[in-house]
Amino acid sequence: MPARTHRIVIGVMGPAACDPQTAQMARAIGRGIAERGGVLLCGGRGGVMEAAAAGAREIAGLTIGILPGTSARESPPNPFIDIALFTGLGEARNWLNVCASDAVIAIGGGFGTLSEIALALKAQKPVVLVGSWHFEIEGVVPNAPRASSAAEAVGLAFAAVGEAAKR
Repeated sequence: MPARTHRIVIGVMGPAACDPQTAQMARAIGRGIAERGGVLLCGGRGGVMEAAAAGAREIAGLTIGILPGTSARESPPNPFIDIALFTGLGEARNWLNVCASDAVIAIGGGFGTLSEIALALKAQKPVVLVGSWHFEIEGVVPNAPRASSAAEAVGLAFAAVGEAAKR
């Protein structure tokens, strides 16, 4: 059997409810990830997660949802998730979202998204922010570039993964 290569996994993090403009951005980011052959990983629920997964699936991209409950009855995945992983971990699943991703794109978000950003920075995973949190910690701004378009966000994430692989 021929050796398989690793497909880049981009985690898209964001709130379970969002406005149409944010959903449109998430959908375009999901589509961009799939266009580059990446796998989209998200929390598997609604809002940003559903829009990003829908965008990836528009062009037959692979989507993974890391869900908080132990079953589909407890935490139903959105209809665009190909692989639903039921963790039973609740919000602790955010650590899995980060660890299983090669890079993270955070779109908008509340405190759950903030925790995923912080965990990604702590794990030294590349983070790209789109309309998300602003940071300064004791006068230091963490390396988390801001993108103003879907193409820029996806490009920054894939470039960061490529840079990380060189280290």
